[in-house]
Amino acid sequence: MTTPSEAPDADETARAESTTQSSSPSHPARRRFLQSAAAAATIGATPHLRAQTQTPATAPAQSNPPVPPRPVSLNVNGRVYTLQLEPRVTLLDALREYAGLMGTKKGCDRGQCGACTVLVDGRRINSCLTLAVMHEGERITTVEGLASSTGALSPVQRAFIEHDAFQCGYCTPGQLCSATALLDEFRQGAASTVTNDVRARPPQLSDDEIRERMSGNICRCGAYANIVAAVRAAHGNA
Repeated sequence: MTTPSEAPDADETARAESTTQSSSPSHPARRRFLQSAAAAATIGATPHLRAQTQTPATAPAQSNPPVPPRPVSLNVNGRVYTLQLEPRVTLLDALREYAGLMGTKKGCDRGQCGACTVLVDGRRINSCLTLAVMHEGERITTVEGLASSTGALSPVQRAFIEHDAFQCGYCTPGQLCSATALLDEFRQGAASTVTNDVRARPPQLSDDEIRERMSGNICRCGAYANIVAAVRAAHGNA
């Protein structure tokens, strides 16, 4: 039986219980659980907070209504075509898709290959780089209009056939139109970058002159030697 002197002091008992509770392993585990739960709740709420703080997207700008087609008169190969065209239609597309003149070819559609070359008032241009509405009242000549009204081939066309100046033929319409304008330019005394004296008429149409003046027309088949020979022959027969 315990005597009163052996009974534990109340303060000592309380300290012992406190020490036992603080050293119990359940308290750190509970604390870690609460910390993890709080972190998970914060992460889960972040997307909603971000969505609420984002600025609303601006409404897409309204596009302008399309411009309706209007009648455009083109004088092509001596015939007047009245076409219903939008202002943005190129001369190349007007010739092919609206006038039905498929001889003019669409190659790069960027003015780099020369397959779409036509003559406008005798001057060669890339028809893919100009708008059809810009050429009302001008004389447009395509490959279909190089031959005479009786069907006789022009000197340039005959020379291309005689010298086999084509292979696949896709670039040939542009080559023919460009060569036709080249001969007219030379007869009028126009110089090129290889002309020795640009102040005087070139004395002769040399092969270097032909290559330079035809450099805007690309032949992917590589028939350049025959093209030069054909232009030289057409110049001699002109």
